[in-house]
Amino acid sequence: VQLQASGGGLVQTGGSLRLSCLASIGNWRITGMGWYRQVPGKERELVAGILSGGSTNYADSVKGRFAISRDVAKNTVYLQMNNLKLEDTAVYYCAADLIRYNDHDGSPTVFRSWGQGTQVTVSS
Repeated sequence: VQLQASGGGLVQTGGSLRLSCLASIGNWRITGMGWYRQVPGKERELVAGILSGGSTNYADSVKGRFAISRDVAKNTVYLQMNNLKLEDTAVYYCAADLIRYNDHDGSPTVFRSWGQGTQVTVSS
């Protein structure tokens, strides 16, 4: 399993960026994907998530500015970030919640995979 995140960069306040995360999952199935962010000295926090059924959730701080979407066929999740603020500066990580079932007894195994971070820097 491998998640490849891209799209970070430097942008001025009010600008936009689009992050992408391609998941190579083998015989696992995705139950949900999400974007998290972390700044030095703070815990990693959920920014946005999307479940396999399409439902989404967002951190209050990004509601109305960020939008998470996915391309199921490509196992790719996107994060469109608009009206970026200084406080959005962080390393952004994508994550995928995965499941597969044992061939013999059908028991499930769940697993969360993380991509490498991509830096988003918002400047004034």
